[in-house]
Amino acid sequence: MIRVLLAEDQYVVRGALAVLLGLEEDLEVVAAVESGDAVVPAALLHRPDVAVLDIDMPGALDGLAAAAELRLRLPGCRTLMLTAYGKPGHLRRALGARVDGFLLKTAPPEELVAAIRAVAGGERVLDPSLAVTAWDLADNPLTPREADVLRLVAEGIDAAEIAGRLFLSAGTVRNYITAIVAKLNARNRVDAVRIARQAGWI
Repeated sequence: MIRVLLAEDQYVVRGALAVLLGLEEDLEVVAAVESGDAVVPAALLHRPDVAVLDIDMPGALDGLAAAAELRLRLPGCRTLMLTAYGKPGHLRRALGARVDGFLLKTAPPEELVAAIRAVAGGERVLDPSLAVTAWDLADNPLTPREADVLRLVAEGIDAAEIAGRLFLSAGTVRNYITAIVAKLNARNRVDAVRIARQAGWI
């Protein structure tokens, strides 16, 4: 029996996935959570073989960050990422985080089931069309700190509050924003957020 943890913020989708997987004789959904922050605690409690994680979830951790933490805390649990959008930046982050599978939510149910079994068996699963797309994208030019700053900019937070949250001076934050806009060839900070989101860098 393959023990599965589901992480998906949309209640209907999460419920449908749980029902779908529950129909398989060799799969058992042992936990279903709605945020990235809940992934590791649930995994440590239920000890799944495979965690099926949505990339975009609310909370301090998105699916990719949760997968990276899960790899550290419960290395025996393998990870399969699900996403509605095949953003090349997300795929690059997933490969960098050494997740075991990456699948679009538009995949047929039988593909998802097969992917879970493959990942549980030690294989890696990757949509070929996404792999081709990833080669065509430039590497993320943002440093981790610049990405942190831009995520907060995307939330509409001003430089002073960003400085307080990241323990920086307001001047340093403004310098980061200037550097980000230049690196992304953006017109302004709003355009920088748009570019980085489309690429999956934030």
